[in-house]
Amino acid sequence: MAEIDYYQILGVDQKADPKQLKNAFRELAFQYHPDRNADNLEAAEKMKQINEAYAVLSDPKKRQAYDSLKSKFGDSAYGKFRNGYSDRDIFSGSDINHIFDEMAKAFGFRGVDEVFHDVYGKGYKRFEFKQPGFFAAGFVFSNLFANKKTDSPKSVFLNLAEKAARFAIGKLASMNLPGHGNDLTDHIRLTPSQAAQGGPYAYYQKKNSKKLVINIPKNIREGQRIRLVGMGESGSPGDPPGDLYLKVLFWKPWSQRLQEFTNRLIG
Repeated sequence: MAEIDYYQILGVDQKADPKQLKNAFRELAFQYHPDRNADNLEAAEKMKQINEAYAVLSDPKKRQAYDSLKSKFGDSAYGKFRNGYSDRDIFSGSDINHIFDEMAKAFGFRGVDEVFHDVYGKGYKRFEFKQPGFFAAGFVFSNLFANKKTDSPKSVFLNLAEKAARFAIGKLASMNLPGHGNDLTDHIRLTPSQAAQGGPYAYYQKKNSKKLVINIPKNIREGQRIRLVGMGESGSPGDPPGDLYLKVLFWKPWSQRLQEFTNRLIG
């Protein structure tokens, strides 16, 4: 099997600075984004590769460790590196979610949760627990790539922390406090005239395959959120479902959105 080179995946020089790395990742993420490559397995696999490469090279400590192995072992550096870093270690502290959020705002793409569920399937999970006076949330990555390696000491610590959090959550849940299913977030795009006039708006919720008619308040502003009570994920037996929050975005010509995104890349 051909060895993987993180720099080649992003198409950058080994001396690339953080800004060059981020720009290269943004361009590739836009090119291979699932919303632009429906049912394209090759694009999904490419997305995994560029996510991993950027997560490693954008972190100074991980990049230093990879560069050290690369100078010592050459083309075999990737295998050596992955022997010491688990899947969870790779994405720890990465700003990938912020970059995907930028694209969502600029082009109306789905958010990072839905994209990562598409790309990684069951290997990516999000947990959220809300009770009066208590809130816990986070992301759990497990076996994101086929070549899972032995967990490093750092990963073992994270596993223990995760177990401790789940234990605390379990203790709180055993108190029979009122709970509900997870909330969901999405966005809708309106023209300025639609926002000013308000009224009914047809919305299709992809996650649950539901067609809804939303009542848009008059003069709603861009960035405001509309709450749909009970339209989130189902709760445990006996618990109510979560809510659905729709963020309002205004339509812009495709050329304008592309130019704004390009300006951020070069800015």
